[in-house]
Amino acid sequence: FRMVMVLLERDYLARDPASDDLTLTNRLFSLGLRTPRVRNLVTEAVPVMNALAAETGHSAHLVVLYRGRTVVLASVSGEPDISFTLNLGFNRPAVDATSGQVIVAFQPPEVQQRLIRESLPQAQGRVTEEELRASLDGIRGRGFELHESRDFVGLTDICCPILDRNGHAVASIIITCIKRHGQEARLMDALDALKRACAVISQAAA
Repeated sequence: FRMVMVLLERDYLARDPASDDLTLTNRLFSLGLRTPRVRNLVTEAVPVMNALAAETGHSAHLVVLYRGRTVVLASVSGEPDISFTLNLGFNRPAVDATSGQVIVAFQPPEVQQRLIRESLPQAQGRVTEEELRASLDGIRGRGFELHESRDFVGLTDICCPILDRNGHAVASIIITCIKRHGQEARLMDALDALKRACAVISQAAA
């Protein structure tokens, strides 16, 4: 009881006023962001992401998974006149997000199964396991995902994984493209630039 009270006082736990249930807060996640591995990933990624945004004109986000959800660790904006940027810490169910599906696709089977088990109930029926597994197989085969945004109208997501030495995804970078007249052909150019950027970050952060 004393330990629970201390964790509540220090904001590691939160009490639901309606049910009186205890849940973990994001405090542990915030501490996790201070680990050398995470700091190294962000340090290596941000300069490359800045160059990527300058080359493509699109905003870019560095995404990891936490408890079955995507979390934005870093972001850079694109065009000087208009771009789409998510706030740091923005999160949603991994299996219902392009960035999350890319990370899940590049996992060993046992890790992939655990992530699906954690995330699928949070998607609240927006994606079935059959649809998800077909999508993951396609992403793994292509090595990337190019898909209309699953959450926002008028946006196209282009996403590639950041891989460790074993070929497993530790994060992903997603470019969010605003559809503008006469710029449809730039999507493939942006994809090529993103592939190069993720390869550079993967090697540097390994």
